[in-house]
This record gives sequence, structure tokens and C-alpha cells, in this order.
Amino acid sequence: MNPTHQPTAIPVAGPAPYRVLVGRDLLDAPPPLPPPVAAAAQAAVLHPAPLRGYAARVADRLRAGGVEPLPVQVPDAEAGKTVAEAARCWDALGAAGFTRTDVVVGVGGGATTDLAGFVAAGWLRGVPWLAVPTSLLGMVDAAVGGKTGVNTAAGKNLVGAFHPPVGVLADLATLDTLPGPELVAGLAEVVKCGFIADPGILALVEADPAAATDPAGPVLRELVERAVRVKAEVVSADLREAGPREVLNYGHTLAHAIEQVAGYRTRHGEAVAVGLVFAAALARLAGRLDPPTARRHASVLSGLGLPIRTATPWPPLRAAMTVDKKARGPRLRFVVLDGLARPSILDEPAEQLLAQAYAEVAG
Repeated sequence: MNPTHQPTAIPVAGPAPYRVLVGRDLLDAPPPLPPPVAAAAQAAVLHPAPLRGYAARVADRLRAGGVEPLPVQVPDAEAGKTVAEAARCWDALGAAGFTRTDVVVGVGGGATTDLAGFVAAGWLRGVPWLAVPTSLLGMVDAAVGGKTGVNTAAGKNLVGAFHPPVGVLADLATLDTLPGPELVAGLAEVVKCGFIADPGILALVEADPAAATDPAGPVLRELVERAVRVKAEVVSADLREAGPREVLNYGHTLAHAIEQVAGYRTRHGEAVAVGLVFAAALARLAGRLDPPTARRHASVLSGLGLPIRTATPWPPLRAAMTVDKKARGPRLRFVVLDGLARPSILDEPAEQLLAQAYAEVAG
């Protein structure tokens, strides 16, 4: 491995600590497998069809380490995040005789790693799992933090478990072939981290938006590492979303509603981008956030080519938000900013305020 391609190890603390390795070509000269993986007899490698080739390379790496791989193909993207698909995976583990010392490996985008973690959490009440995210969204968000889950008709990620992986391998080389819109969509989660905790992220994006979307360049690598560090710090202190971890849901209350109403045909990052602008407008209208910082949301996101408006009507969005994970009974709660990198909670905002904020992203 080229010295400039040495992976960066970012620790995630908590009751089950692990490391996120960020680098290029991690499978060509990989670090040792995490101990729970190396000690396993079998590893179920969950992957969507488009990543069959990369999943085969992961399987070869496991086999070289003495672990017998069991390839399990799953539907791509959100189509794979269902209870029925999880049950099919459990049937495959049962047929292979998986024990508590065997492992599940999720190779793919955030939806696949969410599914893999949920399958691992359910099998024998919890077996180890390794995340190998191949999308930007998966690297900076879904694969880090231990939240696993599937979607239901009631909403996104409402069924799941807190089950941290034993490690995360974020191979930046997999982003080279990621479609441009998918890469840009993943940057919405990166920008979110900039607003809630690390303004340096925003400065990097604003200085050169094109460099931020170059998968082989140093800027995107720095953005990935910064975003992972933000999430690692938050989840290390609050694995089960008992308090501080809620800030990671900035922009997600409206975003998840947009996804649900659209039947999960909208990219998560694109929905988050609109949700961030909505949350900024809500905070500004509530007198919590200064107008320049609120406007900065739209300028940073649109500068990357992300949407800042939605054509989805307000009534179904408002109805979908009632099952948001941050809600307490009938009370809606939103993560907002009291200033740059100063996240807080807005509890039960007035309906008129919500409608006014929506009007700023409608169109």
C-alpha cells in the first residue's frame, strides 16, 4: 500500500468499542481482521447484486484469514430493508448452522449495512458483524454508530436495534465507481456534521465544491474523516440515543417524512438536504438561529447540487412526522441550531410555525 494511502483509524468508544478504518484499497493490503471476525468459522456476506464483484473480494479476504464466507445476495437500496428480507437472511444463517461465534458482514450502501446489522442483532439475540460500506452515505452515517433497522409501512427505521459492529472498513476506492448523484447525496450527511459540530467541514466544501465531490482527492477523504469523527464522538457518549445523540437527527424529521411519502424512492441524502433547510428556517422563525447561518444551509447544499426544496405537499408530510422517533406522544420535537455548532431541541413548535418553515422549502 502506498504510504499516502495508509488508513486512518478512528475509534468509537462505548460499551462495545471498535475502529472505523478510512483509506483506499483496504482489501489489497488490509489490516488484520477484527478479532471477532478472525475467530469466526463462517461469515455471511450480505450484498446487493451490483456489488457482487466487490463482495467476492471481501469473501476472498475472509477465506484467506481462515473464515469460510457464505454469500447472501439481498435487494439493492431501500428495497432490501424489510422484515421479510431479514427473515430470509435468518433462514440462510439457520441453514448454514451459524453459531454465536460466527459473523455477519454487510457490503454495500447504508441500506445494506442497516440490514446486515439488524440481521446480526436478531440472530441468536446478537452475533458480531462487520460493516464494509461502499457508498459515501454508508461511510459517514449508516455504518457508524450501531443503529440498525428496517423500514415498515409506518415509517423509516422504526424497527431496529442498537447493535454496534466490531469494525468498519471504509474503502474510499469503492467511491470511484459510485454514480455522481449518489456521491453528492451522501454529502448531505457530511454537511449536517459541519453545522452541528465541525464548521471546518463547511469551510472545505465552500472553498471548492468540485474537490468535495472528487472520490480520489484529498478533500473528500478529509471530509469523510471529519464526519466520522463527529459521529464517533457523539455515539461514544450516547449509544442508545438517550440524549445527546439526538443531534445527529438534525434535518431528519422532515427528511424521513419525505422518504416515507415518496415510498422510499427519494435518495436519503436529497431528503436530508431539504430537511436541513427546513430545520434552519424553523429555528430562524422561532428566534433561535441568526439569519446568515440559516441562509448558509441553502447556499452550501445548493452549491453541491443538492435540492433545497420539495414538491411533496404539506398535509401528508405533517402526518408522517407524527411517528418520528424524537416525538413524545403527540408532541413533535425538532433538532435545531441556536447558532453554528450549537444544536438543541425545539419542543412542540406551533403548527403555524411549521407551516411557515415548510413554505420556505415548498416548490
